[in-house]
Amino acid sequence: MLFAGCAPCQPFSQQRKSKHKHGDATLLLEFGRLIEEGLPGMVFVENVPGIAKVSGYSAFRRFLKLLERNNYYYVFQVIDAKEYGVPQTRKRLVLIAMRGFRPTIPRPKYGTDERPYRTVKWAISHFPEIGPGESHPDVPNHETASITERNLERLHHTPHDGGDRRSWPEHLQLNCHGNGFGGYTDVYGRLFWDSPAPTLTSRCNSISNGRYGHPEQDRAMSLREAAAIQSFPDYYVFFDSSKKIALQVGNAVPVKMAQEFGKHIRYLWDNYKSKYML
Repeated sequence: MLFAGCAPCQPFSQQRKSKHKHGDATLLLEFGRLIEEGLPGMVFVENVPGIAKVSGYSAFRRFLKLLERNNYYYVFQVIDAKEYGVPQTRKRLVLIAMRGFRPTIPRPKYGTDERPYRTVKWAISHFPEIGPGESHPDVPNHETASITERNLERLHHTPHDGGDRRSWPEHLQLNCHGNGFGGYTDVYGRLFWDSPAPTLTSRCNSISNGRYGHPEQDRAMSLREAAAIQSFPDYYVFFDSSKKIALQVGNAVPVKMAQEFGKHIRYLWDNYKSKYML
């Protein structure tokens, strides 16, 4: 039996600026309570890398102690989803635990000359062209957020294939980017065709929240394109409002990464059975 869990990552995210404690931080220990009651043969956890960086006797360290107390061997590591076939740079902490058998993390499969990283072009170039605030009648979830005239003008001045706000004329610059400010050039930027996408968030369909502009068309990526970058198959259909679909897509464990780890967990279990359950 496998228990797989991903406690909400907001308390540990680098994007979280608040110093106040977040109630969701204790949900990892609730997952631990279920493990302690059910004692599954295997456990899988996925979260942001920051979960292991919290100082003191954190929820993550208490979770590890719980595993040890219940005779689990475990291994955890920060991995990048693009190394497992996802067309996106997305670093995550993964943990695999087993009772009575020492697990391993699967080796990366992409990022070599023979097998380069999958790219934005590989993921989304086949989708038909649409404009901002439009949806395609024949492609489910291929819909885009509306853009103000001002932001549309900014996109007109943003070079194709990876351009950013540094190419805007002075009258289009944001006040927060004045006085020689040179950081955060991803915001309002376009995706690069021939590179993996940056990490998608729950606002991945908004150009003002990251490098989420289409490489050529003057719009943000569509929900369908974002799902493809998260390696969802094109036939997978999302239902709900655009805001909630973006939340589903941006918070998801990339499908291809999950598949690779699922295969490896099955390999570990079969190996365990062959050695200890004859």
